[in-house]
Amino acid sequence: MNNRDEEDTDFLERRAGTSTGSADLVDRNQRLECLDALRGFDMFWIAGGSLVVSALNKVSDNSVFAFFKQQLSHVAWHGFRFYDLIFPLFVFITGVSLVFSLRKAIEREGRAAAFRRVLFRGIALFVLGVIYSGGFNREWPGIRVLGVLQRIALAYTGAATLFLLFRPPWLIGIAAASLVGYHALFELVPIRHFKLEKGSIELLQAEKGITNVHRLFLNTEERVTGLFEPGLNLGNHIDFQYLPGRLHDTYYDPEGLLSTLPAVVTCLLGVLCGVLLMRRDVTPGSKAGYLLLSGSFAIVGGYLWAFQFPIIKKLWSPSFVLVAGGWSMLLLAAFWYLIEIRNIRWWTAPFVWVGMNSIAVYFAAQVLGFGKIASRLVGGDFQKSLGTCGDVLHAVVAVCLLFAFARFLYHRKIFLRL
Repeated sequence: MNNRDEEDTDFLERRAGTSTGSADLVDRNQRLECLDALRGFDMFWIAGGSLVVSALNKVSDNSVFAFFKQQLSHVAWHGFRFYDLIFPLFVFITGVSLVFSLRKAIEREGRAAAFRRVLFRGIALFVLGVIYSGGFNREWPGIRVLGVLQRIALAYTGAATLFLLFRPPWLIGIAAASLVGYHALFELVPIRHFKLEKGSIELLQAEKGITNVHRLFLNTEERVTGLFEPGLNLGNHIDFQYLPGRLHDTYYDPEGLLSTLPAVVTCLLGVLCGVLLMRRDVTPGSKAGYLLLSGSFAIVGGYLWAFQFPIIKKLWSPSFVLVAGGWSMLLLAAFWYLIEIRNIRWWTAPFVWVGMNSIAVYFAAQVLGFGKIASRLVGGDFQKSLGTCGDVLHAVVAVCLLFAFARFLYHRKIFLRL
């Protein structure tokens, strides 16, 4: 390594406490089981967990089941439910994990090699996302350029690059400035008073006698600022004008261009937590305490910020970043405490199987569909004959298939990693 690489490695070790300090639970040659378990827990709800809750709700109109069913659906626009946490939690975990992987890359191959690793992984994941979004089976412009995997790729690349270039105090400042700047853009940059919503557009088309939506949009002269309505905000208008390909919501995209910036901040929050977990001069219990305290402050700060910029997942608003980031920290604290401190691991194996192969499980869940396979096994007339219990059986079989698939890959040491 050159002098700069040695300085960076020394700094990382001082932050992690690997050169001096008290013994810790973090070993440079081992994976943190709590991270794999948390990642698997997150993916579980995407791949089949919500089916079980939905089925149980059919069995009983119990208010508890109804509450959980509601929590496992996205809000229409503003607000926050558990299901709105799933995606940002994954981005957050990506940030935590990259601290450990890039530290090893710097130690073994140097800083330049770490940059190349980040770039390769980011490009590979982005291309995989484009393929998943129709890159092989659709013609242009029916391909979605930005999507879930692409957002993860961009957030990872941005946060990892910043981690390699700046020290944690600077990362905190960059994250704060990014959120404030993002909010300022919505408040200060004028946009056309044109709502990208089907009903509103149809009325204007009838009134103006113009059928072309882009022409109708460009002919709008009135300008407004500081709006956060669906289809009437800066982020949605930028997507409509400049984002090519198929847009998820017809005229704009929830993983759009401008909202990529705060998504990088979500990943940076994970990076900062990863740096904390690496430190050996902080006791394991104190780390859990810091995570709990930071998460609580973030959630309160997010709800306070929501008075000015509502919690909107589809805009990845600053308030959403803080609330989702805060809950992510609380979950990380819980998993860290239970698994790494208390050593309560009897329940973790299925989640670890899923967490160590999250990309493979994601593709299998979306392309093959564990629910569809379960329908072939226990669906049809057999499921109907059991009534609502048949729905529960179908959901349980789908989840078992999910875990069986992940276990098969895990025990044969088949891991899809980029």
